Amino acid sequence: MKKYSINVLFLLLGVQLSAQTIQLNKKNLVANQVNISFTSIENEEVVKVAFDTLFKDTDIASFAKIKNINFKDGSIEVKVLSQLHEDAPVWARGFIGLAFRIKDDNSKFESIYIRPVNGRSENQIQRNHSIQYFAFPDFRFDYLRKSDPEKYESFADMGLNEWITIRIEVDGVKARFFVNDSTYPSLVVNDLKWGNNNSGSIGLWVGNWTEGYFKDLKVIKK
Repeated sequence: MKKYSINVLFLLLGVQLSAQTIQLNKKNLVANQVNISFTSIENEEVVKVAFDTLFKDTDIASFAKIKNINFKDGSIEVKVLSQLHEDAPVWARGFIGLAFRIKDDNSKFESIYIRPVNGRSENQIQRNHSIQYFAFPDFRFDYLRKSDPEKYESFADMGLNEWITIRIEVDGVKARFFVNDSTYPSLVVNDLKWGNNNSGSIGLWVGNWTEGYFKDLKVIKK
């Protein structure tokens, strides 16, 4: 049986969708524990989101938050490119992804991100940790890895210094995460920790020692 993504299923079920391409500029981004700037890559202006190295904790509210958007269910797609800070330690992995359903005060949100360094590692355990789900503040990667090993992490091919398309499809307490042109999700989360009644903003998320680049943000709200 042919499988469909959440966007196609919504259309088949007659659910009204509103597609929106988000222009990333100084007027609609708010920095939270990151530094935002704009630069050109291959003659195209993109937004750079760099983790503030003053912060040492992991899986924190470190993102460029999109103004004037309230997202609950639907899909979020963006192209990302990850680089390591010049002083990055050996454990740095180029953490980059999306935060969603962010509360107004940034106190709670869901997130799925990638670790591009792990994607082509010769260590299979590291490869299995290429994709990560977490929910701030109570369900960070270290907690979830201990409580439910392997449940919230997965593998997909990826690398540093290359554009990677990531897409999150959200429906209630379920999220499906796609990498590049994959027909099938690389990670399925069936129990988003903050439940199905939450909504909020979207953030361009980066983790420790990461300099992340983002472009072509598209949002479809259910």
